[in-house]
Amino acid sequence: MIGNRLLLHAVFLVLAPIIVAWFGLSVPAAILLVLLLLLWRWLAVLSGLAAPANTPPVILSTIAISHFVEKVRWCMDRLGVDYVERPAGGTLGAFFTGRTVPQLKVRTGAVQSVIGNSAEILRYLWGNYGVEDAERAAFLQPTKERVALEQRIDQYGVSLQIWVYHHVLDDRDLTLRAWGAEDPATPMWQRQSLKLLFPVLRALIRRSFRINETNYQKAVARIDGLLQEADNWLADDRRSLLSDEELNYTDLAFAAISGVWVMPPEYGGGKANAVRLESQDLPPAMLADQERWSSSFPRVVAFVERLYREERSVK
Repeated sequence: MIGNRLLLHAVFLVLAPIIVAWFGLSVPAAILLVLLLLLWRWLAVLSGLAAPANTPPVILSTIAISHFVEKVRWCMDRLGVDYVERPAGGTLGAFFTGRTVPQLKVRTGAVQSVIGNSAEILRYLWGNYGVEDAERAAFLQPTKERVALEQRIDQYGVSLQIWVYHHVLDDRDLTLRAWGAEDPATPMWQRQSLKLLFPVLRALIRRSFRINETNYQKAVARIDGLLQEADNWLADDRRSLLSDEELNYTDLAFAAISGVWVMPPEYGGGKANAVRLESQDLPPAMLADQERWSSSFPRVVAFVERLYREERSVK
């Protein structure tokens, strides 16, 4: 796999100055070492073109519990896409490689395209599979109204990330479970890295998401606002948030994002069972928020649970 070849090259590139200093190499020898490293990289790239890695055509890089991952995963499952899911451990990818999830990797011949962010992935799915089967992909068709609502739902998702981290970061075991440290699908070295690097990762999360009481209150206010609107929309027993006759991707996105606090049994379509945060394990303040939303917005809960029951049941 070219990624592994380039990773090995990168390791030696980092070690090159140490090798020069350790062995006291002369300037010509150091220049030769640099040229050899450049040749190595070029050959690695050529090898990827001459003998492409035998990877699955479609790979979805994930964190099992992520609600943005669930948004994409659900749409891909509904669309009937044949894909392989590659779970990663918690925030390792974001903070050490700069790669966030979900991330869709699509191989065409020797070329592998990488698409990040849930909204962009859904646009790709619509553009690609809508040509193959317009009827099957109709629920992914973007309109001005749907895109606008999706943007609000995604912001709601960010607010929920702040809400979750505000409550769970002080509980090491609960946070590690959510990050996949107990999930057999997560590579062993990543599970161990999560445990070893937990203090560093927690500090980075606090800083990047600005986890503090003020931002928590703002996040909860934004969550309350969208939930109240959605609950009002659903008062007329509509099937879709935008009053469409059939479900569309914004309905699935709303249910997927809400799933992180509703946590229906079908969450993840069978791929997030090892990272579930059960009610009895939640901090009291987090459980109080969850119970307040459930009692204040019953139509939202019923809508989310119905979609999961009808669309995500694992046979």
